Amino acid sequence: MRKNFGLFGIIIFLISACAPASPLTVVPAPVTETVSAPSTVPSNTSTFTAAPPTETFTPIPPTETSTPTSIPFVDSLDATVTADLLSCRYGPGSEYLYLYGLRKGANIQLMGRTDGNNWVEVAGQNKCWVNTKFIEIKGDPQTLKVTYPNEYKLPVSPYYGPTTVLSAVRDPNNPNMVTVKWIEIALRAGDEEDDSMFIYIIEVWRCEGGKMIFDPLAANYAEVTFVDEAGCDTPSHGRVFFQEKHGFAGPAEIPWPAH
Repeated sequence: MRKNFGLFGIIIFLISACAPASPLTVVPAPVTETVSAPSTVPSNTSTFTAAPPTETFTPIPPTETSTPTSIPFVDSLDATVTADLLSCRYGPGSEYLYLYGLRKGANIQLMGRTDGNNWVEVAGQNKCWVNTKFIEIKGDPQTLKVTYPNEYKLPVSPYYGPTTVLSAVRDPNNPNMVTVKWIEIALRAGDEEDDSMFIYIIEVWRCEGGKMIFDPLAANYAEVTFVDEAGCDTPSHGRVFFQEKHGFAGPAEIPWPAH
């Protein structure tokens, strides 16, 4: 009986050794960690979501405010004379022929200006020019149209013809200095306005310091020297008038020397 019991024990042992492994060893791990993974997906995917386009990424078309606006012109400006006696001259400079005088406090109307100096045109039956230093202007003189030289003509001398420009050259040692020479004209006795009158008016539009300057020069000899530099948008140019008390002969254009 004990022998059979032993044999039975051996059989049971062999059966248990050949049995498959316990199912507990293949139970899947808890899924709490695997289901929490999707919770991180929105944060990852959100970094790839393109922001909606804004105005900062779209080019702005040019507008009128992006371009400089020009000063609007006016037909005229009122002004009052502040000098005791102000000369109103035929041309926009102190060396042109004298037309008439304006007393302090006189009310005048301005209708034009030069582009390059501070002289303005006075309206009236006999138009003439005054220096803005000696008047009080009601407004900005830069809003007046440029009327010299295109819209205003100097009175022509009936007794003299124009001169001829002989040369216009730059100094080899200083190219910014220009010398102009022309044929001399003899003024006949009695044709001078007064003892201080100059017989030549040399109008030059010249460049200095990057700005175009209108400079009416005066001379009693057939030669003049002045500064003309490079660096202006508008080309320099000039002309020569012969001046006598009845008017102006010319102009003779200056062949401008290159830099």
